[in-house]
Amino acid sequence: MTDLTSLFTDLVRLETRLYNVLDARLKAEHDLPLGQFEFLRVIAARGTARVYDLAHDIAITVGATSKAVDRIESAGRCRRTANPHDRRSSLVELTPEGERVLAAATPTVEAELNTWVGSVLPAENLEQLATMLSMLRQRAESDHRTDRVDPATAPRPESPRT
Repeated sequence: MTDLTSLFTDLVRLETRLYNVLDARLKAEHDLPLGQFEFLRVIAARGTARVYDLAHDIAITVGATSKAVDRIESAGRCRRTANPHDRRSSLVELTPEGERVLAAATPTVEAELNTWVGSVLPAENLEQLATMLSMLRQRAESDHRTDRVDPATAPRPESPRT
């Protein structure tokens, strides 16, 4: 029987180490933190997105997402425009600079991931791993308990009535 706690520890430690090596290389070669790279990828995939949508996709709070978008916008890599369907929100899209840096950084990320993952696992095992991780992610994303919630906007438990 597999020790799920050890499996979880291995998964988290691997993610942390891969994040660190990817982040260092992206900063050195593209002046782009890995966190911003991930945002650029999500924005590019959506075309335009509300901050709320980005928060949901990346699985962080709306507040943290808004701050991240502020930093990316300050770097000239995205812009916010008024949402014509909801004046309470804005739409985020990549700028030409954002598209450029994403295009330049993507091969760097792919090369680094090939070094640490693709060159270690045989193709068949890599496909199986990708399929299994996708299944686990879909399961987690289908359960609201895995959503990140801003503490300031989280529903408060009702106090007992006397």
